[in-house]
Amino acid sequence: MSEAIAGATPDADGRPREFIRSVERALELIEAFARVGPEATVRDLAIATGMTRGTTRRFLITLIELGYVETDGRLFRLTPRILQLGLGFLQGLTFADLVLPRLRALVAEVDETSEAAVLDGRHVVYVAHVPSSAIMTIRVDIGRRLPAHATATGKVLFAALPDEELDRLLDDGPLEGYTPTTITDPDRLRAELDEVRRRGYAIVDQEFEPGVLAIAAPVLDRSGAPAGAINLSTNSMRRSVEQLHELAGPVRRTAALVEADLRAAR
Repeated sequence: MSEAIAGATPDADGRPREFIRSVERALELIEAFARVGPEATVRDLAIATGMTRGTTRRFLITLIELGYVETDGRLFRLTPRILQLGLGFLQGLTFADLVLPRLRALVAEVDETSEAAVLDGRHVVYVAHVPSSAIMTIRVDIGRRLPAHATATGKVLFAALPDEELDRLLDDGPLEGYTPTTITDPDRLRAELDEVRRRGYAIVDQEFEPGVLAIAAPVLDRSGAPAGAINLSTNSMRRSVEQLHELAGPVRRTAALVEADLRAAR
């Protein structure tokens, strides 16, 4: 949770008394479509958000009237207008603008799918994606949020944080396990992040999805803070972990080029 607005009085839950619960629920409902799919019933969305069906339906009707949701009477879906909610952020995100041509060059060199991501709390958000020419390619949709502790992009971004900020994120509840190889113990994760800092890149071996391997390097701003991460994703049937280590050079060079682009742009 972000720091409270100066002067705001916290309630019993630590939130500002001015906090509007209905706004939170409406946004939870919008985010739920990313989990249940592009089309969903009232029941699907109620289960995903923990709200009652009646409350879920009232929020959906409101979002329909505002133009963010449409329905055929049974199934509900988001409309293109929902993109306006993130437009201001994307327009000011220099990293996303600069990284795409660098990803294309990286994919042309190694023929693996490449992505760029930024850190958002304990998650990463993917802001650019370039697929490879391989038949068994990995697809990551722009805007998708994934758990940072189970992804290569998340690990390099975590590793670039100051210790106190990293501790705050890791102490904010348990780390969820997604596959048998997901690291859910904070101390084990901290030990791995120390190694990531030492070598300058992270590798995950099927920690979020079975069969998916990835390698990532951080992109740092002028102050040394993480601006984002460059990632290569592949399938375990195409490459081994050892072969991923061999791609560290191209990934790190791409990250360095994006860092130079950021400095030139600002």
